[in-house]
Amino acid sequence: MHRLFVEKTAPFANDSAHLIGDLRNNLAIESLKSARIVQRYDLDGLTDEEFAKATQLILSEPQVETSSTELSLSSDETAFAVEFLPGQFDQRADSAAQCVQILTGKERPFVSSARVIILTGQLSKENLEAIKKYLINPVDSHEVSVNAPYQRTESPEPKDVAILEGFNQKTEAEFEHFRSELGLAMSTADLLHTQKYFQKEDREPTITELRMLDTYWSDHCRHTTFMSKIAKVSFDEGTEVIQETYNTYLATRDQVYGASTERPVTLMDIALMGMKELRKSGELDNLEVSNEINAASIVVDGDDEQEWLVQFKNETHNHPTEIEPFGGAATCLGGCIRDPLSGRSYVYQAMRVTGAADPRIPYDETIPGKLPQRKICQESAHGYSSYGNQIGLATGKVSEVYHPNYAAKRMEIGAVVAAAPRKNVFRGGPENGDYILLIGGRTGRDGVGGATGSSKEHTDDALDNSAEVQKGDAPTERKIQRLFRNPELAPKIKICNDFHQRSRRDRRNCRQDDRRNSRDQAD
Repeated sequence: MHRLFVEKTAPFANDSAHLIGDLRNNLAIESLKSARIVQRYDLDGLTDEEFAKATQLILSEPQVETSSTELSLSSDETAFAVEFLPGQFDQRADSAAQCVQILTGKERPFVSSARVIILTGQLSKENLEAIKKYLINPVDSHEVSVNAPYQRTESPEPKDVAILEGFNQKTEAEFEHFRSELGLAMSTADLLHTQKYFQKEDREPTITELRMLDTYWSDHCRHTTFMSKIAKVSFDEGTEVIQETYNTYLATRDQVYGASTERPVTLMDIALMGMKELRKSGELDNLEVSNEINAASIVVDGDDEQEWLVQFKNETHNHPTEIEPFGGAATCLGGCIRDPLSGRSYVYQAMRVTGAADPRIPYDETIPGKLPQRKICQESAHGYSSYGNQIGLATGKVSEVYHPNYAAKRMEIGAVVAAAPRKNVFRGGPENGDYILLIGGRTGRDGVGGATGSSKEHTDDALDNSAEVQKGDAPTERKIQRLFRNPELAPKIKICNDFHQRSRRDRRNCRQDDRRNSRDQAD
């Protein structure tokens, strides 16, 4: 195992200069004199010669950085190290491993990275704890030893998928405790409904089945809130325009569905009624209709005398960005791209609209259990731009709205426009003998349960959940964009859907479940 410490030289240490200013302005620790940031790498599987080459060619820039296998500290310096939680995707380490593999031409080595913060000044224990709390987000990171040797730990082989014994006999009161114990987004009513199904099946559900239902019934996937039945609507004085608009919607419903329709009034129905009216009247005759549920797609005649599919997609990542600003905002854009990408389109333009409370609010006035508004605003902007820059996507409009009510939860919206030649997009159906390909980067604990996170209440311990925010892998998604743009490949794809909600372990558990089912059928 080799270890390397890399640090920017003084003229180029911009991040260190920003850090000291940030800590002084927000924590008001007068005894803090200076701050340094050192990047630490641990590499396994290299010879000394390969490590020396990797140090000069990959892990450091000798023109602007110094590198050393040891970290020396003076008597007035205090240091602590921060790294991602085990299983979280670390793009720096992953990219370094790929580059070293290219350099050596051998198997990809193991690479781990950590950031070492070095502080100068007479800091009390309380000062140091306040700094660590400010800099370390427990959702994705934790403190580790600065100098202790790195210990590699292998993920244990998961056990067989658990069967939830006794699920079909639970009472409503027991389900209240059960959903809290498992951290489910499902309501007690959802669990009772699920129980009736499995009682009819005369079997107990597996944990995988319940987790799948919890995911696909969440706000992220099923839009539960928008599909909720609106039983009664009233209007305050001064909202005549809104009331007139609502009455227009009701009249349009009667035209589209018929006056005797039993369809409930929902927010989703209100949002889609204009489109449904245009389709029924024949004015929206260029909407592409298919069995795939990806981005909305219209047919447009291009200047090149061929038909194009133009696709639109927007996505909110309010909850993920609230608890982990960088990753939440980054994968908001990445998630927007994945849907038109699944539609075999290339994304050309993006837009970002966000909402925050006043970022100038002092750090010590932060609501318990939440991150400071300033930190959310700055880190989310960094995350969004980082992902967009890596994938090569221009964002033409960026707007941030400031309002006190956004202190409850941030608004993070991304939207994209994409297009593809219509001849490149084939819409088919599954048949025996078809190949199923899973394409993309590997995932760990990051993102597991991410879909259900947006359906949960934001309680005081929300920041303790470290598996609800995906770590976007922009370089991999960029490769897939280019692959799907290939006219030789694209027409061969019969059906494609975004599959980003499930992890490697989920898929392995499902394979185990499939093997067990196959054995049962054979018996």
